[in-house]
Amino acid sequence: MRDVKNKLVVILGAARSGLAAARLLHGMGAKVFVSDTAAVDKKSSAKDVLQHQQIEFEFGGHSNKIFAADFIILSPGIPLNTQEVREVLARGIPVYSELEVASWFCRAPLIAVTGSNGKTTTTTLLGEMIRTEKPRSLIAGNIGRAFSEVVHTVEPEDWAVIEVSSFQLETIDAFHPHIVLILNLAPNHLDWYSDYQDYINAKMRILKNLDSADLLIYNADDTLLSEKIKGCPANKSAFSLRDHGVQASVRNNALYLGDQKLIQTDQIGLKGAHNYQNAMAAALAAHMAGISDENIVDILKIFRGVEHRLEFVGIINGITFINDSKATTVESLAVALQSFDQPLILIAGGKDKGSDYKKLHDLLVKNVRSAVLIGSAREKIAEAWQDIIPLQTAATLNEAVELAFSNARRGETVILSPACSSYDMFNDFEERGRKFKEFVFKLKEHYEHN
Repeated sequence: MRDVKNKLVVILGAARSGLAAARLLHGMGAKVFVSDTAAVDKKSSAKDVLQHQQIEFEFGGHSNKIFAADFIILSPGIPLNTQEVREVLARGIPVYSELEVASWFCRAPLIAVTGSNGKTTTTTLLGEMIRTEKPRSLIAGNIGRAFSEVVHTVEPEDWAVIEVSSFQLETIDAFHPHIVLILNLAPNHLDWYSDYQDYINAKMRILKNLDSADLLIYNADDTLLSEKIKGCPANKSAFSLRDHGVQASVRNNALYLGDQKLIQTDQIGLKGAHNYQNAMAAALAAHMAGISDENIVDILKIFRGVEHRLEFVGIINGITFINDSKATTVESLAVALQSFDQPLILIAGGKDKGSDYKKLHDLLVKNVRSAVLIGSAREKIAEAWQDIIPLQTAATLNEAVELAFSNARRGETVILSPACSSYDMFNDFEERGRKFKEFVFKLKEHYEHN
């Protein structure tokens, strides 16, 4: 545990993780100062939290006060190349992520889950497996609850299962998980990083402090990932849909750990090849963490996924609605398009992340009857898809839901699977997903009462 008493800590960004870090460090005796560029009228709830905790703050811009810090915590939404952060680094002031700082105070061993797709599902699934025998173990990180918010709740005999993003990994220093899961690598956040290699470099920072006493679990079907982890000194265990000689595999319609059959795939609550990969990764990590195969199987049978990821919302006049707001990449949308047998009416769009939407050509032709496009990326997506499927655009998500419903036929599915981030229209993908469900519920109520 690092001593931060009387250290002047500046937190840039007063969103969820920044506020959690502020409360944690304030409680540990640090002198905390929170700085955010948003206007004070946009941060009323954050202002209330900070005033209640008697933590100093400023809104509307970063003043020179930030340069007096002993170290700075950078919120994941703030790039390293902003003018203020560049000056902080030039002055030699250490810059850390909230993930890094929370790890200083974690008494439990860490399991970190990263990858371009499947992180939230795998982290939650693994956490539930571990909680069958270690009920105080936490599930946090880039998943809804900031690590700093709950780090004090675990003891050395528990586990902390953390979803980790590339943004958080950019500014780690001593962050040292005992078990690391890397699910896959695919182009993502190319609106943030200079190129794909820059993004991969950020992801691979999760290996920074691993040694021969640690365990690295990785996807052997991902050739780029398999190459990138070769030099890591940790013990390696692989999962694969194709290679039956690795530590976790799917063969003969069953999931195996080594040569031991764990469960038939038709008994697994999550469906689809991508989810079998998530299930293998989680089962392998839980097994290595000491969880019994019996408890692992019990969770695999009952776990049905997480909110905003291929989430069933309801049926209106024979038309099914699915919330896949968590699909913020082209690759995630590709998974969604392959998860249904019936024709789809797709709602896509949002803030572009530098994605290549043309890669979806074959899947769109095969699975999508029409699409409604929203957000600032709608024109770029329309250009990529204009000769593939019928397209409409909508100014709001509510309008998109109504258009999609009017276009759908009985037996078809309307799915929100944006392939984009949410920040042009919503605070995050959770808000986007909640709004989608709210609009569907209102539509259902209106339809059934008329």
